Amino acid sequence: MSTSLVLTVLLAYFLLLILVGFVTTRKVNSEMFFTANRNSPWYLVAFGMIGTTLSGVTFISIPGEVGNTHWTYLTLVFGNCVGYIVIALVLLPLFYRQNLVSIYSWLGTRFGEKARLTGSFFFIVSQLVGASFRLFLVVGVLQLAFFDAIGVPFWLTVLITIVFVWIYTVRGGIKTIVWTDTLQTVFILISVGLTIVVVNKALDFNFSSAIAAIKESPLSRVFDFDWRSGQNTVKQFLAGVAITVCLNGLDQNMMQKNLTCRSLRDCKTNMFSFSFLFLVTNVLFLMLGALLYIYAEREGVVLPGKSDDVFPFLSLNYFGATAGLFFLLGITAAAYSSVDSSLTALTTSFCIDFLKIDPGNKEEKKKRIGVHIMFSLLMIFVVVLFRELNNSSVISSLFKAVGYTYGPLLGLFTFGLTTKYQVREKYLPWVCLLSPVVSYVVNCYSEQLLFGYKFGFEILLLNGFLCYLGLLFIRAKRHKLVPVNTLKV
Repeated sequence: MSTSLVLTVLLAYFLLLILVGFVTTRKVNSEMFFTANRNSPWYLVAFGMIGTTLSGVTFISIPGEVGNTHWTYLTLVFGNCVGYIVIALVLLPLFYRQNLVSIYSWLGTRFGEKARLTGSFFFIVSQLVGASFRLFLVVGVLQLAFFDAIGVPFWLTVLITIVFVWIYTVRGGIKTIVWTDTLQTVFILISVGLTIVVVNKALDFNFSSAIAAIKESPLSRVFDFDWRSGQNTVKQFLAGVAITVCLNGLDQNMMQKNLTCRSLRDCKTNMFSFSFLFLVTNVLFLMLGALLYIYAEREGVVLPGKSDDVFPFLSLNYFGATAGLFFLLGITAAAYSSVDSSLTALTTSFCIDFLKIDPGNKEEKKKRIGVHIMFSLLMIFVVVLFRELNNSSVISSLFKAVGYTYGPLLGLFTFGLTTKYQVREKYLPWVCLLSPVVSYVVNCYSEQLLFGYKFGFEILLLNGFLCYLGLLFIRAKRHKLVPVNTLKV
């Protein structure tokens, strides 16, 4: 693949994003960065959220993981879809009617200022490290595929990436993100669809014969009823519900987009539509994964040892220049759609929850830009730090550990919604810190402690449950009844 061609296409793609950012901010005001003036078309939000949900890690991991766990991931996706229904019926009405900018403001009203700051803190840590990790993996692929060949060092690749993101998000914020995510979702789907077509052509399959081959393959196994397995169907499904509620419903990054819709009805329509699109997209990724392994077996291709390398390896070496080019575009789009929305959500959460900026105040625009720059620099630092660690197991463990920080958010919001208790606020941060630590220890020794039981994604449920119990333990002796449905911010 010609390096000049790759450079031209990538530059054209980046410039297109900047152009979209410019067009969407011609009549920008201070509040638009945070809320898009609650005027986003629901269908754009629903479609664009596909790109945000399918990060660069997911883009390369789902097809490769088919070789290890087959289609058992699909049961997690079914749980995800149920989780989106919960969000649409429970959380969206709660947040939208209160006109929230940061969803953690609700915690402040429900429990007090420490709860608000604790919730926002856990989100910021999770999002900063998680987004940096996803960017690190994707930039690593781009570095090996292209930037090393032209002598661009890793740190400069990261800097260029973040600078482009900063340029097209600094003015329009979430309003720009809604449009750029839509564009990036298009590139992701084109990349996956084109690869499926190329593999089918190489195998002399049409659509029906490809489906038949996948069905006959052991790779299409969906259900696993071994209770000790990390891919157990029931555990996967329940974990899928919890993961969606946490990573979408209790996450400022995802909810900020939903809350830009024009009405609560549009918010719900967006969520229901997105859940359907999400299911279809994941099925496409699983189909692609099965076809990649079928292709490798028939052609006698020796695949890399790591499953995450399977899709990049075949796309860049066996499927021709066009497929390889669209793979790079697809993974770049997946990375950017994740990083740009993360950067905007981090800025929003810190500005609203910690600095208490008034979204409509023009005088505080400099503070918001300063925070935007701060998180851009922090993300660059974390990504380069990952590179310097040069230990994939340490970095992966750190990423998984950060995932535990969503447990306290699950516990906090569930406790607030299902009880009317107040808590002794000075102990609340400690409960939220202890619950993920205890969950992590239990997960490490679960096979010894629980007769061979291995936790999968459902560890999040245990994490949230421990936080819930801790909050129940520190409840105020004389609690006041708080009518949850009438809370004001």
